[in-house]
Amino acid sequence: MQTNWHLNFFRDVALDFWRGAIPPEITRSEVDFLERALEAGPSARFLDVPCGNGRHAVLLAARGYQLTGVDASEGFIAEARAAAGASRWVHGDMCELPWNAEFDGAYCFGNSFGYHNRAGAQRFLAAVARTLKPGARFIVDTGMAAESILPALLQKRWHHLGGIFVLSENQYDPAEGRLDIDYTFIRDGVVEKRPTSSYVFTAAELCHLHREAGLEPVQLLGSFEGAPFALGSPRLILVSSRT
Repeated sequence: MQTNWHLNFFRDVALDFWRGAIPPEITRSEVDFLERALEAGPSARFLDVPCGNGRHAVLLAARGYQLTGVDASEGFIAEARAAAGASRWVHGDMCELPWNAEFDGAYCFGNSFGYHNRAGAQRFLAAVARTLKPGARFIVDTGMAAESILPALLQKRWHHLGGIFVLSENQYDPAEGRLDIDYTFIRDGVVEKRPTSSYVFTAAELCHLHREAGLEPVQLLGSFEGAPFALGSPRLILVSSRT
């Protein structure tokens, strides 16, 4: 298992693949949800962490909100900075956030929460909580909740997008609660392998971690359309409020 794999994973072919993996209409529907669920007023200040290439932040900024995005990928941050709209792009660690009670809301999308083990998750949530004003909301969207990922886990899966073929090979370590995924990227005859690891928490564990950080869960959803989270839901959307 390679620790901090995400610091070097999102570059070159992997960055190209992830950039095109989500169509614009999906991003728009996610941003519509964020705008409703964060329950903040016009010109509110939001934190996107980690922000990737800013696909959510740019749209939210275009709707009049002030955005700060943080990401460890230099490639993603460079792409985000080239886009208009967001107030601030920061190349940095998602667990090292320098702000105090500055934001009216924050969110963590795209399975990024699973990058860290329990201790790392505690650090991340505590860091996010410090940045939020009392009563501000924080939203985690993840497909790595145990109730989502484990019931239908496949050992191998092929993906194809824009001339890039990707093989993902899964190995779950129950003693560590960790899903190791080895990705093989193939483009123009060039083969490159990159390992990843994501930690898998039950919904109850995630709620407990949030409460430890001063974030009170208020909703557990299984879709952006508002379906309640249940065993087999493809994703968990956990909405919490800063106490």
